Amino acid sequence: MQIYEITFYCQRIFIFVFINLQTMNKLLTILFCALTLTLHAQIGKDPAGVQVVKTKHSITIAGKVINYTATTGYMHMKADTGKVLAKIFFTYYSKDDEDGAKRPVTFTFNGGPGSASLWLHMGGVGPKRVVLKDDGTATAAPYSYVPNEFSWLDKTDLVFIDPVSTGYSRAVGEPASKYHGFVEDIKSVGDFVRNFLSRYDRWASPKFLAGESYGTTRAAGLSKFLQDEHRIYINGVILISAVLNFGTNDYNVGNDLPRALYIPSYTAAAWYHKKLAPALQARPIADVLKESEQWAIGPYATALIKGGWMSDSEKSAIAEKMAYYTGLSKELCLQANLRLDENRFYKALRRTDGLSIGRLDARFTGRNLDDAGEYVDFDPSFANIDGPFTATINDYLSKELKFTEEKGYNVFGEVYPWSYKNVQNKYLNVAESLRDAMAKNPNLKVYLGCGYYDFATPYFTAVYDIEHMFLRPEQRSRVDIKYYESGHMYYIHKPSLIQFKKDIDSFFDSSK
Repeated sequence: MQIYEITFYCQRIFIFVFINLQTMNKLLTILFCALTLTLHAQIGKDPAGVQVVKTKHSITIAGKVINYTATTGYMHMKADTGKVLAKIFFTYYSKDDEDGAKRPVTFTFNGGPGSASLWLHMGGVGPKRVVLKDDGTATAAPYSYVPNEFSWLDKTDLVFIDPVSTGYSRAVGEPASKYHGFVEDIKSVGDFVRNFLSRYDRWASPKFLAGESYGTTRAAGLSKFLQDEHRIYINGVILISAVLNFGTNDYNVGNDLPRALYIPSYTAAAWYHKKLAPALQARPIADVLKESEQWAIGPYATALIKGGWMSDSEKSAIAEKMAYYTGLSKELCLQANLRLDENRFYKALRRTDGLSIGRLDARFTGRNLDDAGEYVDFDPSFANIDGPFTATINDYLSKELKFTEEKGYNVFGEVYPWSYKNVQNKYLNVAESLRDAMAKNPNLKVYLGCGYYDFATPYFTAVYDIEHMFLRPEQRSRVDIKYYESGHMYYIHKPSLIQFKKDIDSFFDSSK
């Protein structure tokens, strides 16, 4: 072989090695990037082979840094044959480096029925919260969220559940309507809780349920269902803006109970909007409401029972007092036969100002097409939170929790008609379910939080339900009732959120 041939082959070998080294470097770079991404967001399968995403985070609460893992994805609900019937979407926050057997876990959901869990998730409980003004008023779009220093993560791990047809949860192997009902919903969420405890090794943990609005109906029902069906005993039930007995909230003709129980809420709204007489307006709201409550369940309730047996003078005297406690005219109270529809109240209280008040939160006001209408065009308090919460939950799930789905996140799913077939021809009353659970489990504690300005679940209706559970003194001592100068989502009001966090901390501490 000539020298030039040797040189030629050496050159070719060098070029080959150089090119392959370049390729190897690229491959190594790609592998390193992939490894880095995996360390940040582990996208894979949970022990049951279901899609989940795990990400690592930290948050500072009460001056302490908490490192935690967020697990986001699906729980498959299966038939005995193994066929997948539904995919329930959840987000699970667990504190790192802590014994799960000692660490509480709280299953959290909203209501509707048909609402996803974004309100509690992004409002006051989860590690992030929507940026709002201190009074709860939304900022201008685009909306944002910040670390939530009032999160419950320092006290408990959290599981946010979106029932079937809400959030990303969907029925798969059967019609969605099979999940749209009181009994069906309790069973599916109860089965989720049982499966979760097994899948994530949390059977030994202290267990809590937290629900808002219809979610309190679900939580109370679950407290009995989990004990009776799965032998799962709950340490505490957290009721946020509760509805337990639907007879207290249904304004059907002939059902006078809500008429009496709503009066204190009318008083609260009128006090906030400065529509009460000076003698009431000058006093603290809590004192005014105590007086209104006593009149509502005393002389006013008696008047409602008497109906046509009342004399004209009696009716006139009640109407005058009704006007005194509601901020409305005596004439309107008489025209309404002493039975003022809540929807009329939203319009009537500030009609002269050209404003209507909110249902979820009576502090908020809106303007309708005209001022003459009997009912409002929309709920200004819901319009205030709808956009911010919807935008931020979608942004947060995809951007920080790395969970993406082509289908939309259903803030409100299509779940109607909602079945109450188990309570046909009577009102659903889960207060009895809660009483039963408390009787069988003498360690079960209950927190009830009420917003004064809430008309979706008026505070006095929830208190009435508790006081009509006929709990023995030792049982009643396990129920803690708290009040907030806010509405249905009382945590959007920052002073109430601060107090809410203190109250919940005390509740968890007392439930150990």
